[in-house]
Amino acid sequence: MKNRFALPLAALALSLPIADAIAAPPTSADENRSRPMQAALNDATPLPADTPWPGGTIDLNIDASDTVRGLYKVTETIPVAPGTSELTLLFPKFIPGKHAARGPINLLADVRFFADGKPLTWMRDPLDVYAFRLSLPAGTKAVTAKFVHTSPLESKEGRISMTQEMFNLQWDMMSLYPAGHYIRRIAFNPTVTVPAGWTVYTALDGKTRSGDTVHWGTVDYETLVDSPIFAGKYAKSWEVGKDARLDVVADDPKYLELAPQNLQSFKNMFTQADYLFGARHFDHYTTLLALTDRMGGIGLEHHRSSENQYEPTAFTDWDDMDWDHNVVAHELVHSWNGKYRRPADLWTPDFRTPMQNSLLWVYEGQTQFWGWVLAARSGVQTKETVLGQFARAAAFYSEGQPGREWRSVADTTNDPIINARRPRPFPSLTRNEDYYTEGALVWLEADQIIRAGTRGKKGLDDFARRFFGQNDGDWGVSTYTFDDVVADLNAVYPYDWAQFLTTRMLTPGQPAPLKGIEMAGYKLVFRDKPNSYEKGRMTSSKSLDLTYSLGMTLDKDGDVTSTLWDGPTFKAGIVDGARILAVNSIAYSADAMRNAIKAAAKGKEPIQLLVKRGENVTTVPVDYHGGLRYPWLTPAKPGEQGLDNLLAPRTGK
Repeated sequence: MKNRFALPLAALALSLPIADAIAAPPTSADENRSRPMQAALNDATPLPADTPWPGGTIDLNIDASDTVRGLYKVTETIPVAPGTSELTLLFPKFIPGKHAARGPINLLADVRFFADGKPLTWMRDPLDVYAFRLSLPAGTKAVTAKFVHTSPLESKEGRISMTQEMFNLQWDMMSLYPAGHYIRRIAFNPTVTVPAGWTVYTALDGKTRSGDTVHWGTVDYETLVDSPIFAGKYAKSWEVGKDARLDVVADDPKYLELAPQNLQSFKNMFTQADYLFGARHFDHYTTLLALTDRMGGIGLEHHRSSENQYEPTAFTDWDDMDWDHNVVAHELVHSWNGKYRRPADLWTPDFRTPMQNSLLWVYEGQTQFWGWVLAARSGVQTKETVLGQFARAAAFYSEGQPGREWRSVADTTNDPIINARRPRPFPSLTRNEDYYTEGALVWLEADQIIRAGTRGKKGLDDFARRFFGQNDGDWGVSTYTFDDVVADLNAVYPYDWAQFLTTRMLTPGQPAPLKGIEMAGYKLVFRDKPNSYEKGRMTSSKSLDLTYSLGMTLDKDGDVTSTLWDGPTFKAGIVDGARILAVNSIAYSADAMRNAIKAAAKGKEPIQLLVKRGENVTTVPVDYHGGLRYPWLTPAKPGEQGLDNLLAPRTGK
């Protein structure tokens, strides 16, 4: 996209007097000040070569048995080629699926290097602190690295990956690799020691076990990092299809009870995925799932597996926890969209080369779309809950996000880098990673355009099969560009897709993305009760979402956790961090707040909120009379609608 500011700035510069356009010379006062000059920086990222690591196979041994202190103790032996005098070892920085430089090098501790049992001196690269530089004595045959990955013990320290009942070992967080080579050309022998009797799940091949030490066959580093481990004291595994398994660890064995009809939904998920894509880009697949509220939540895609977390009772309270079930469908779709087919600027040959996120609205946006659809088609989630998720997104972009006026969907693909999912004061103005859900709504519109243009003979399913379901059995990586997406859309149904996507994704200030919902025969409405998805989400978190009434969200204690820009509470001066102590002179509770909103809808008096912010306690009137409002999707007319058809199971015919 062209820089639309370039011409005006150039014109401004030309319009200035020559004397103003040239930097002023130093004044006499400057002559007595020290004025250093910047030397050129050698900060270009060196590209690796598509050649094997000449030293040979690296041995990686991880002791993950210290669950009391949450430590992973690593010993790694890196053989080097004869005559090697310098070695640069890299800690993975850009990890696929995380869309930013998220490698937690801050958790690496007690780092030491040895050659022939003698310690080596080392230093970090001053321009790349993920790189360790070592000088090797003559005759060095191998370098041994020893260090500790200190897993967070509290959520404020980072994501907790180890508890006393389970752990989630991600190889990239506890390994180093030699610089200069494609990671697919570096071989590793991985070994992990686990607590006594624990079950270990991963997509890695060649597993052998001796006591509590588990070893896998030699594997390239790219595949190793793409094959994390879930291990636990309480575990259970189910076959859910041909070469497909559901491998689960839990906080307590009672949570592992999965009713046959609910197990069937996981089986349906793989069947429906096969119908959708028409090819498999994995030889086997495991859905790794943790039923826990002790280990940090996760949903991360891999080629032959995925990392997922449900709340502990997600199996045993299946219906009540329906809202929590979508992640497994989303991450499964990623095996095709994101792992096999990957944006060209997001694929990198190693974990040092910067990733670029320009097409995340395809990578994540279409995965969000298909994750919802696949969940409904399989029964992993009910159709009603999936409609609730669509409704939540539709309402947010139609009423809850003024940030759309200044920031495009495409620009939010920079959010993983800019913000790294940290809380912000007014996310409705700044926007978040909206390429997920606004992207999904745009892809719904694309589906309906195809269906309307072909009189129902084709839809986005046909694009998915053509674009993602290529070369059955190939589990490498096939990259794509914007033009590739447009070309395959046109092959399914000729249309000005380039303009469509440029307008919807790359241009700010667009109308709310409701057209796909409307073309699919539904409409967005607001009711005084939450839809099933919103109800489940609020019940589980003990929160109260009043975004479309008072314009704020509250936690169980009445603390304001989110404020809608220019909403009623925003206008009254209530912002994040404030606490609601009382509502109309009644001590705060969710019911008291709901009752006050209902009462205000019948009268003209403002709602009186007793608000504490810092040490100040004040009564704040909120002049709102619109009642409780929660988003729903409802059919625009009787009978089966296009969205009903989209969410219905396929038969494979």
